[in-house]
Amino acid sequence: MAKIAFILLCHRDPEAIIRQAEGLTAAGDCVAIHFDARAPSADYATIEAGLRSNPHVTFARRRVRCGWGEWSLVRATLNAVDAALAAFPDATHLYMVSGDCRPIKSAAHAHAFLDARDMDHIESFDFFASDWIKTGMKEDRLLYRHFVNERRRPRLFYGLLEAQRKFGLERRIPSDIDVMIGSQWWCLRRRTVERILDFLRERSDVMRFFATTWIPDETFFQTLVRHLVPRTEIDGRTLTFLMFTDYGMPATFYDDHYDLLVNQDFLFARKISSEAAELKDRLAALWASDRKEFPVAGDGRRLFAFLTARGREGRRFAPRFWEQSASLGRDRRIVVLVCKKYHVAKRLAQALRDHDVMPALDYIFDEADTPMPDLGGIGSTIEKRHRHRRAFLGQLLRATASDRLAFCLDPARFDLIEDLHRDRATIRTILIDCDYDAAYLEGHAGRIGLIGDGTPRSTVERLMPALAQDVASETTRIREADLPGIHRISQSAAPAANAHALAQALDIDAETAQALAQTPYLFDD
Repeated sequence: MAKIAFILLCHRDPEAIIRQAEGLTAAGDCVAIHFDARAPSADYATIEAGLRSNPHVTFARRRVRCGWGEWSLVRATLNAVDAALAAFPDATHLYMVSGDCRPIKSAAHAHAFLDARDMDHIESFDFFASDWIKTGMKEDRLLYRHFVNERRRPRLFYGLLEAQRKFGLERRIPSDIDVMIGSQWWCLRRRTVERILDFLRERSDVMRFFATTWIPDETFFQTLVRHLVPRTEIDGRTLTFLMFTDYGMPATFYDDHYDLLVNQDFLFARKISSEAAELKDRLAALWASDRKEFPVAGDGRRLFAFLTARGREGRRFAPRFWEQSASLGRDRRIVVLVCKKYHVAKRLAQALRDHDVMPALDYIFDEADTPMPDLGGIGSTIEKRHRHRRAFLGQLLRATASDRLAFCLDPARFDLIEDLHRDRATIRTILIDCDYDAAYLEGHAGRIGLIGDGTPRSTVERLMPALAQDVASETTRIREADLPGIHRISQSAAPAANAHALAQALDIDAETAQALAQTPYLFDD
């Protein structure tokens, strides 16, 4: 049966570290602790004293002064690994955690998971070919030597880097090594870790190389595992659930995130707030429980993005200069059919086509496979349509040989409506108000990935009011924007009232407007 030796790297809050270690060992697993040598000696003494009677806890013999991005983090990990292998000969797996990590499954479930898969679990992407690094330096991490910490001594760090570039001091990567990159939060089999240590004893050149790379905790183990272990024995997915905000910072979890975390397809989560005492207690109790079955929703990242984005306004990037200057033309007319229920707007668009009112397209800015004329590359993807929205609409007008065009739009695309109203063309917006019952909202949440089959009812029930509020606020924002040419039809209004609004919006006769308002099954689900 699997037995885990946790490699715990930490640097603060000794009382919390004691509780964390006690919780991790409650089900028979063990912990090897490296406490940052930069931290006060009194804090380390507190941890030692608090865990002295626990036979499942050991400490790295040599403490290292750690710095983000430095080799010191790998050195600290290796020191804790050495301690774990010596103290716990029956440990089958070594699992990297920090003081901010907590289990989100039971130990019984974790052991069964590891027993069923004779694999190493570590992210391992090609350093040069992948886009794992989103910002900052890439090749320079490896090709030049880094001796100081960029955060503490930035001028010296970049001065040394520039000097190496100037004098052509690039170095070679060991010829038989393919450098990989990934998250530092791995779970490796004991025999894999032992093979790594044996390899390092034989290949001091590899150790010297990584010791002067930048952020080696994202490349060192990732590279060596891929070098030494067959790919069929590597699961390239970390078992630790972590998310990053759109500012590139790790998302932090609090007391009310228990349901979200437990229903993710991972064994641990990072990072748990130091203030989330209730969450930590519940997760510690879960780890020590006998629970083995966990429904998996897998909706965490989408749900987090939805909740953190609520209330934000405006576009993230400024319009391209050609979008600002381009115009559809003063003699053009665009009618936007705005509705959250896509099938309703599509039925009205079909009615516009059937009654020869004007060319009408479905959700061209929301659905990639919407039928439309072939425009070549500019309309090939949703991203390109948005990036060149006026040029895209101009081509559609030319392709339909008309100076009028209608299309459907999700009310969440308020920025597009605002942008169109800056154009010299005549813009009319028809807001289609529908009734949204609980069944529709839940189905909508499932379609956009906010919930899954395994999402607990308690989470769904808490989410629905927020989602209903968001749906309502999207159309309210359009109504209250004081834009010209806004017209409304409603599921609850009489056909005559809807016909009057359609006649004004579309500049059509009353008879045609009445026929549109009485489109069969227009609002039916």
